[in-house]
Amino acid sequence: MADFRSLEVFYWVAKLSSFRRASEQVNTTQPAVSQRIAALEHEYGTLFERRSRDVALTERGRVLLGFAERFLALQAEMGAVLNETGRTRGTLRLGVSETIVHLWLSRFIERMRTAYPGISVDIIVDISPNMQAALVANEIDLAFLVGPITLPSLVNRPLFSTPVAWVAAPTLVPGEEPLSLGALLTHPLITYPRNTSPYVELRDLVLRTNLLPSQIHTSASLATIVKMGIEGLGICVIPPAIVQGELASGALRILPAEQTLSDLTFTATYAKRPDRQFVAEAAKLAQEAAEGWARGRQA
Repeated sequence: MADFRSLEVFYWVAKLSSFRRASEQVNTTQPAVSQRIAALEHEYGTLFERRSRDVALTERGRVLLGFAERFLALQAEMGAVLNETGRTRGTLRLGVSETIVHLWLSRFIERMRTAYPGISVDIIVDISPNMQAALVANEIDLAFLVGPITLPSLVNRPLFSTPVAWVAAPTLVPGEEPLSLGALLTHPLITYPRNTSPYVELRDLVLRTNLLPSQIHTSASLATIVKMGIEGLGICVIPPAIVQGELASGALRILPAEQTLSDLTFTATYAKRPDRQFVAEAAKLAQEAAEGWARGRQA
């Protein structure tokens, strides 16, 4: 009969398709992982197909994975119920788009502190493509990113959508007449980093015209983008929601434009892990925080 440790090792080899990466995940050596898998295969038959760079589950392996997930989920539930303090303890490794940092992240942290006082939140601010890779590699538990991410190993919970607009200092582009795309492209543009959806959309718009912008500046820091916009260094391609104060003060304005831009749609995305049920609950709390923020804007 397999023990919990062997099932945990098997689970991570199956999820990461690698003995080496599984050994790093469970803090043991690769030979120890190999020994546990060999013992399981002696008992249950061949569980993995060995390939040149990774391993893949056999049909028997897929059956055992279902049982391993159930055992690990039961173990996590037992630990939560029998914990001496009655609290779930641990760390939530959270990846966050900087857009959300500026909008409602503090609401989420407050909800987490109330619901899970024993959970620490380790926050990493990054762009969505990097967070997707980190989720797949199990480097973070939960990400608030531009989604959804269509991978079978990931779960997506919708959060909110926010418009993206052409935003600039009033002195840079005066007037109220709607601007053509060509007129917008006569100015430097400032937006999110390459490989993000706003940049890709902007690049595709440029490629479809015979005009080129004088420059496209990119930054992973929204604070930098906003400061450059206020100083008149170019037109920012960003959600107006993150610059409400600057719009109200007149430091920036939304430009009237013929060319509209796609909304940014965010999801709370996480990997299915039976041993960390609180991650799914944290995604629900993020939904509530986003909904509360949206209602506050509409009020």
